[in-house]
Amino acid sequence: MGSTSGSPSGTAVSSDGGKRQCPSWRYWLKIKAADPSALLAVALLVVFGYLIAGPVVLLLGDAIQVQFAEQMRTGLPQGAFTTYYFERALFSPVARDIFWVPLFNTLSVAAGAIVIALLVGAPLGWLLSRTDLPGKRWFSTALIVPYMLPSWTFALAWNTLFKNRTTGGSPSWMESLGFAPPDWLAYGQLPITLILALHYAPFVILLFGNALRQFDVQLEDAARIQGAGRFHVARRIVLPLMLPSLVSACTLIFAKCLGDFGVAYILGVPVRYDVLATSLFRAISSSQAGMSAVLAGTIVLLGAISILIDMRLLREASRFQTIGGKGAMARPTRLGRFAPLATSWALLVFLISAAIPLTALALTTVMRMPGVFTLDNFTLDFWIGHNLNTTALRQGILLTPDFWWATFNTIWIVGTAALGAGFLGLLVGIAVARSPLKIAGTLLRYLTFLPYLVPGIAFAAAYLSMFAVPRGPVPALYGTSLILVLAILADQMPFASRAGISAMMQLGKDPEESARIVGAGWWRRLVSIVVPIQKGALVSGVLLPFISGIKGLSLVVVLAVPGTDLLTTYAIRLVDYGYTQASNAVVLMICVIAFFGTVGVQRLTKSSLSDGLGNK
Repeated sequence: MGSTSGSPSGTAVSSDGGKRQCPSWRYWLKIKAADPSALLAVALLVVFGYLIAGPVVLLLGDAIQVQFAEQMRTGLPQGAFTTYYFERALFSPVARDIFWVPLFNTLSVAAGAIVIALLVGAPLGWLLSRTDLPGKRWFSTALIVPYMLPSWTFALAWNTLFKNRTTGGSPSWMESLGFAPPDWLAYGQLPITLILALHYAPFVILLFGNALRQFDVQLEDAARIQGAGRFHVARRIVLPLMLPSLVSACTLIFAKCLGDFGVAYILGVPVRYDVLATSLFRAISSSQAGMSAVLAGTIVLLGAISILIDMRLLREASRFQTIGGKGAMARPTRLGRFAPLATSWALLVFLISAAIPLTALALTTVMRMPGVFTLDNFTLDFWIGHNLNTTALRQGILLTPDFWWATFNTIWIVGTAALGAGFLGLLVGIAVARSPLKIAGTLLRYLTFLPYLVPGIAFAAAYLSMFAVPRGPVPALYGTSLILVLAILADQMPFASRAGISAMMQLGKDPEESARIVGAGWWRRLVSIVVPIQKGALVSGVLLPFISGIKGLSLVVVLAVPGTDLLTTYAIRLVDYGYTQASNAVVLMICVIAFFGTVGVQRLTKSSLSDGLGNK
């Protein structure tokens, strides 16, 4: 065969005048090697079909198949079709305790958290975006601090302040001051609801505040000229146009509350106040695979419905447009004599939601007896002490090998998962933006978003169902670090893939076409052109999953074992032992990493969570 010459890259015209043509398969391979985006999309579909869709489908399948332990009860062989688990969850004598009560508790906690978050967050969003609030720049960052930290941090702080003799262990600050908090204050629905509301109130501040900032005040002026009062303008004009941001905040809070495990575990389990997440954890701990599948499937269904409602509403976004081509006017409202009252309100929310809990945690780690403020009660024993008067923790945590082993595990397991998620996210962006197979790109976009619909503990149950036993050439992975790496990687793909897709959508094809004309292959174009241009998006796609993975508990609490402990699971283990000061010290270390990691990401990407509020 003659050599190809004098033809553009990717063609197959031979030097003998086209009398001898390249075989069709070689021509196809040559074309695909020059632009393998279609092959890349198909390969990624296979990878994420295995890592994301496979575990979820397998988990849901467990709900209708007889498990090994229930063969005697059902009288059916393992793997046979059954409705036994649904009947047990919905209609059996134990249905109330394992399904209906946790379901009611979950919905009531989520509803309460949404209402409180709206009452706290909406006024703050208005103050930060539409008024001349004193200290607005500082408050716009300070009020978002609770969301930068793990939600269960504040549950530990509540425990430190209000717990009573129901759980034993070290006394709380209230007990040391002579006050015995009742159970309804120390544990259960009230503290869980309050903590989740204050933790997720930044959603309302950010979404509602940013939407208000884009609102054209000329609409309000027009209504006032017609004689409408302030209340009428707010009720008939402002709030209806803010509906998408409020609904988005509510659905996000609802979805997060569904899968939040840590807060309910610390403040609910001691008094047997179960939500779906803790009921699922109890079913997994007692090896009830079928019941786990029913409970996890319920959480997935509720989470998916809430997100789909939000997506459907946003599809009708044209009804709520407030920005047109005529320009808009933004005029801050002068607070006048109400400025001190508004500032006090913002400061009070910051103190309750961040400053007081973190201060209580920090002080407890240097007190022998929590809540006793005498000089001889302060000590550094729980950080660097020796021969502590405890059974399982004889040294301060900084001298304990288990702490450093958990730190090492956290960095390498979460770091590896974050690196993988960032790189795969960029590849997803290339496949979606460049692939001629539009259907593959669309499927890839939805598939990588699927983990966002599945709360963390349900996703962990899905991975347990998939990798607890050998499947084909893949051995059982439970108890290994690899299952944590894969689960965290898959769980973080919604963030990483969105970063990659948005970055590649903004990158034109000209730089790659130029390199292609001079003979650069696909890999060379990726390494020398795409990655350098998109390094900012790649850094975001790595660091954001890293920070989220470090503070996440719901996903890893089911999959980690003592040999693969992360800092989060190590802290929960100390809570189980009743070592309050030591667990608070570990949590403080997690908070430090998460906070400074978030600040570092904002510096690297020159962005801010509070952009659009008081920083401009």
